[in-house]
Amino acid sequence: MPTSIAEGKDWSLERFEQHKPDTVTDVGPGEGTYAKLFRPVHKGVWWTGIEIYKPYIAKYKLKSTKTRSMYDELHVEDARDSAAHLFHRDLVIFGDVLEHMPRLAADVLLQQAAAAGAWNILVSVPIVESVQGEVDGNPHEAHVHQWDADDMDQVLAGLGGKVESIRGDTLGCWWWSRRG
Repeated sequence: MPTSIAEGKDWSLERFEQHKPDTVTDVGPGEGTYAKLFRPVHKGVWWTGIEIYKPYIAKYKLKSTKTRSMYDELHVEDARDSAAHLFHRDLVIFGDVLEHMPRLAADVLLQQAAAAGAWNILVSVPIVESVQGEVDGNPHEAHVHQWDADDMDQVLAGLGGKVESIRGDTLGCWWWSRRG
């Protein structure tokens, strides 16, 4: 779904406040959960969104010419095909998005973000069985891979740097930082 549960959001916000990124790419923003949560805390951040499903842009007012947009820059495309410079940010957010692609594709996308120069990566994925198909006509909402928390630990540790995590009842959240 284009929404996310509250679990892990306070923890993520604490890390955001500690690192104070000036540039953020939000992969698969859906309704803009992280922009809504983080934007009021640290002003002057340049927000880039990469949204695969074009109808969400108007539905959730991700980019507007009439009012303040949630995103300063918005790309309608599959993040797996995005230019490397979009991941050269202080923070790249993969909030409830990696379960929507095959495991290998998610691994490669995380590696691409780190290789492109991401200083920090925030990941949130369900860590319990979470079967989901198409939602509201969006085939990209289907859950393709079920993540195990230990597995995500290993994937992010393989990027080098420092990894912090929290495991809730439903979601796991990870903050990977290039600065070890």
